[in-house]
Amino acid sequence: MDLGLGIDTGGTYTDAVLMDLKTGAVIEISKALTTHSNLMIGIAESMDGLSASHLKNIKFTSVSTTLATNTTLEGKGYPCGLIMIGYTISDDLPTSDILEIRGGHDADGNELDDPVKDFDVLEEFIRDTQNSVSSYAISSFFSVRNPEHELLVRKKIAEMTSLPVVCGHELSRALGVYERTLTAILNAQLIPVTDRFVKSILAAMEIRGIQSNLMIMKCDGSLVSIEEALQKPVESIFSGPAASLVGAAHLTGEKTCVTIDVGGTSTDISMIVDGIPSISDSGATVGGWKTMVRAIQMNTSALGGDSHVWISQGLHLGPRRVTPISLEAVVHPGLTEKIKTMEIPSERVLDQIIQGTSFFIKMAQHPDSSQANMSVYEKKVYDAVSNADETPSTVYDISALLGDHPMLFSKVLDSLVLKNFVRQIGFTPTDALHVLGKYVKWDREAAAASAKIIAGYMSVSPEEACRRIQLAVSEKMATDLVSFFAPNLKHEDVISLVLKSPFTKVKVTTPVILIGAPVSAYSDDFQNLVDAKVILPEHYEVGNAVGALLGDVIYRTNALIRPKSVGSLVYTVFDETGRYEYESHEEAVENSREKIHERIYAHMAKYGLDRDAIFVNIKREEIQAGYTTEHPLEIKLFGIGVGTPRKIPDSQSGISKRALGDSESRRFDS
Repeated sequence: MDLGLGIDTGGTYTDAVLMDLKTGAVIEISKALTTHSNLMIGIAESMDGLSASHLKNIKFTSVSTTLATNTTLEGKGYPCGLIMIGYTISDDLPTSDILEIRGGHDADGNELDDPVKDFDVLEEFIRDTQNSVSSYAISSFFSVRNPEHELLVRKKIAEMTSLPVVCGHELSRALGVYERTLTAILNAQLIPVTDRFVKSILAAMEIRGIQSNLMIMKCDGSLVSIEEALQKPVESIFSGPAASLVGAAHLTGEKTCVTIDVGGTSTDISMIVDGIPSISDSGATVGGWKTMVRAIQMNTSALGGDSHVWISQGLHLGPRRVTPISLEAVVHPGLTEKIKTMEIPSERVLDQIIQGTSFFIKMAQHPDSSQANMSVYEKKVYDAVSNADETPSTVYDISALLGDHPMLFSKVLDSLVLKNFVRQIGFTPTDALHVLGKYVKWDREAAAASAKIIAGYMSVSPEEACRRIQLAVSEKMATDLVSFFAPNLKHEDVISLVLKSPFTKVKVTTPVILIGAPVSAYSDDFQNLVDAKVILPEHYEVGNAVGALLGDVIYRTNALIRPKSVGSLVYTVFDETGRYEYESHEEAVENSREKIHERIYAHMAKYGLDRDAIFVNIKREEIQAGYTTEHPLEIKLFGIGVGTPRKIPDSQSGISKRALGDSESRRFDS
């Protein structure tokens, strides 16, 4: 039996599944906690939860992950240097090491200035930054029309350092220099994160004798090789939700459905139509940054199983993620007794840090982490926090060592948490489910002791407090679903429609698939809030890992054809390889089509896919003048190629070829 190994590394769990590549049936599943300080531990534990006898039969391995998303959301990408060629940006950018030099092109790809004039400044910038950054991003004005200046600067950087270099034109062909620059920066910052993740996967595979190809799911539901993933890690943003969407469709057999994926950090809603994921018309937005990354259309809310439940003039859920108390009490058994006997802060001083159920412990630092940027007071607060082998500290434990009231250092402690020097432990929806007996994985006694504190602030019983938390999660799932289908409705109107009106119930006509480890605990309440066919499929708890195996290789490329000037018989073609001129309109179109096919076939050949196994579609868009002309003023050719890198039957494939065109044709144009 030929098996596929699917792995999903999320914020809380790392999941693994074994699938029969011939039938698409799930053979075995495994879950392990994600170990952020050393990813290989969690990955290895998830693999070791599978039968060792099966590992030698693995012929294909694919992974999905939320690491890129979470890294960007938390602003924890590695430092990168940015070189902007021929323009200035006044808007915020997520890097401070920036150089502006002359150069760039106009809309027709003509050079505006020569960047070589500023190469002495460029060389000085590289010498000054090469020991403080992990990569470089290059973005040139109108590089989508002519990338030669980005390529020229990349060559110069490569002569002086071996650090990775990212060019904006390689990530997007769309206009918008700010968004393209931002995408290049985020991509450069994620290269070390993805490199560490890939090395962890490969090392775990090698130790267990798994000899197979390794691929990674992108945020549009397609797969790429690890080599390409390392070059364009920004495209793995939303990889986990994309895998969840494809996995949900496979587990239920539904070709058209909407998926609600409840994870540790967030709840993600997305849709698949006729077997193909719905793609956002605009680029993915993550952490407030608007990118040019082609991604699934998704509604994301910062509410998950590990969201912080805290009190401050009422009950709040999230948006911050903390370690559940029930989980931490397994690692530190003394925590349960401490919860029962410790001092509880009064409600008037409560914030996200000062809570009756918040604890703190030093993070296990990566070798590349440094405390050099801590202020003197930050260092004092950090030193007062418990070490990893000690029972976690309360704010009063820290206060006793500092001699300061918690209100004086709560913002500093908050900063240490955000900088990943200190880990916060707190009450979560997962703890509430432990108390209610709906989802019990760890220490229920610790969760119950903490629920008593939460309930005291709310003046209700612990069970009632936990029930309210459980219902709040279900209500958020329901309102987010309605907002996904009606994005123009105001949030307060959605709340009124779904939660406050006893005479209305929103009907959803497509099946709703629930995915995620604790999601069964919310399904009944959710079903009462919306009128829909709600499905909790078998293996719902590892839907992401299932989906990681089912994506197809998808390659998109395009060409823009324009007359060199008004009335000119010479036509200019702009594509990702450069700018070309042809003596006639017909020659420009025909050569562009051929080059699109060549690029698609060359890309697919890297995956061992023959031409007769690749589906190709080329779409044409034209812009006509307001008067009759022999040829259009502008032609855009959009090429897409689809191939399946494994031996799962077409009926089990993640992409419906019918959705792309004539299913009987191996190569077709429109």
